[in-house]
Amino acid sequence: MAQNEKLAELSSAGVAVWLDDLSRDRIRSGNLQSLVDEYSVVGVTTNPTIFAAAISGSESYDDQLHALAVREVSVEEALRTITAADVRDACDLLAPVAQRQPGDGRVSLEVAPGLAHDTDATAAEAAHLWWLVDRPNLFIKIPATQEGLAAITTSIARGISVNVTLIFSLERYRAVMDAYLSGLEQRLADDADADLSGIASVASFFVSRVDTEIDKRLEKAGADHLKGKAALANAQLAYQAYEEVFSSDRWKALEAKGARPQRPLWASTGVKNPEYTDTLYVSELIAPGTVNTMPEKTMKAYADHGEAGTPVQKTYDDAAATMQAIADAGVDLDDVFRVLEDEGVQKFVDSWDELTASVREQLEDKA
Repeated sequence: MAQNEKLAELSSAGVAVWLDDLSRDRIRSGNLQSLVDEYSVVGVTTNPTIFAAAISGSESYDDQLHALAVREVSVEEALRTITAADVRDACDLLAPVAQRQPGDGRVSLEVAPGLAHDTDATAAEAAHLWWLVDRPNLFIKIPATQEGLAAITTSIARGISVNVTLIFSLERYRAVMDAYLSGLEQRLADDADADLSGIASVASFFVSRVDTEIDKRLEKAGADHLKGKAALANAQLAYQAYEEVFSSDRWKALEAKGARPQRPLWASTGVKNPEYTDTLYVSELIAPGTVNTMPEKTMKAYADHGEAGTPVQKTYDDAAATMQAIADAGVDLDDVFRVLEDEGVQKFVDSWDELTASVREQLEDKA
């Protein structure tokens, strides 16, 4: 099948198209393969909310749930086993992509979100999931909380590829890039001949949620003319920071040892406000060496009527002016990013709890 022209153009502009969804039905029905063949999809991201929807809405998990119930495994172990199986199958499906395009063909699996504020437990869980799925094109997702940063460094130093999630502010994003470089440096310190080329990382910078939170505050401040601009400006400035860090001498020393850049990944790119064009967070975030992980609805919208906007590298001055204007209107950006991070972790914890309850119920039914 021919690739959709608009998504193929997006890919050739340097944006890797990833699907922000996974389920056993998608894999078994051939749907995921058809998205690879026709919609330029070269990666998959998951999170607890995605798995909660997949497992509760399908009979595809019944046999496995029955087998787990008969063995009387704990709910936590059952959850890991079920999600790891889907992720492993998706990794196998995308293995040809990974061979063709190192860094892509990746599937992300998240550590239990309840560990977001526990460095050691996060690092331990990351190592366990890496071992459990046992595929080189896996990403372990670790939230960019203050406590998550050290776990990211530890995981990278152990040779585990990491998708850093829930990044909202430029300040935290810089800390994430530092955590990645520190992990690579630590790996070399442990073994001067270590091969860094097999380690990959993406930094998931969240987009639409930034507008949702800041728009509310702009409305209260009577600055409606600035609505719908913060998320893009924030992400555009993140790309500027990425360019700066990954052209530094510190980076060049690691690159000489085979290291790959940690690519910015635009996450939360489904448009939540119906007044905004449904492809906004794809069209306006086109830049080389980036990833855009999209819900299927957003991907299909772009495939149908997406148009490339201004390249990110030409937006820095406007983006900085926009963020300054928003701050001048009285929006406390530090507070915005703190609220978004807390909410982001809490949403995943809630989904995880919901998923745990649903699996517990099904294990009891199948026993």
